[in-house]
Amino acid sequence: MRTTALIDPRAIIDPSAKLGENVEVGPWSIIGPGVELGEGTRVESHVIIKGPTKIGRNNHIYQFASVGEDTPDLKYKGEDTRLVMGDNNVIREGVTIHRGTVQDRSETTIGNDNLIMAYAHVGHDSVIGNHCILINNAALAGHVHIGDWAILGGYTLVHQFCTIGEHCFTGMGSAIGKDVPSFVMVNGNPAAAKSINSEGLRRRGFSKEEISTINKAFKLVYRRGLTVEEAIKELQQLATTCEPLELMIDSLQSSSRGIVR
Repeated sequence: MRTTALIDPRAIIDPSAKLGENVEVGPWSIIGPGVELGEGTRVESHVIIKGPTKIGRNNHIYQFASVGEDTPDLKYKGEDTRLVMGDNNVIREGVTIHRGTVQDRSETTIGNDNLIMAYAHVGHDSVIGNHCILINNAALAGHVHIGDWAILGGYTLVHQFCTIGEHCFTGMGSAIGKDVPSFVMVNGNPAAAKSINSEGLRRRGFSKEEISTINKAFKLVYRRGLTVEEAIKELQQLATTCEPLELMIDSLQSSSRGIVR
């Protein structure tokens, strides 16, 4: 359903595009074939959205963003791939988000309640969870996974196939070439683990006891000279009194590139 009163007459909208109730599209924006915009989504001027792309409810996409474009990956040969975005996301000026490739998931996925700030880039087949923030000029190569509540500082660069776990924080200009376990704060080029994201955890309601135990877990992984396998065994014992530690354990067990040290 399309509410024409909210569509600027200077916008170009393909007849096959599906627009929900109260969708707004500003002047000189282009909504291509195979695009779905959910109820209440607002598209400012000079935005290009290409399909197949499905965007949920109450998203706000600012001017000059390019959403759902083909990937420049040389393996891409025009296959039918897609971008799927959830609800309540804010996509700021000049952001670029590419669809997937058949060599991976055929889909780039963005969850709910994320803020992707100006000129950030989300590469093909990447997965962003919920409540994440990508600060200006952060860039994800293809196949990157970002866990819930992660914050990527400005100009953070993430190598392809890397995973950044839940509640992580990356400092400005971090260059990440390995996986970052949940709760860990990294900084530098190449990025190195500094501490846990204790301030973020406090803001999200983690108790003092939980934060203290997570900090012990960080020291166990990064300060005692243990192998990852040895550290996981000790973390599993700590997790019996601190359920959130299961997130760190899962991120360590699933790491395929090795972890940032």
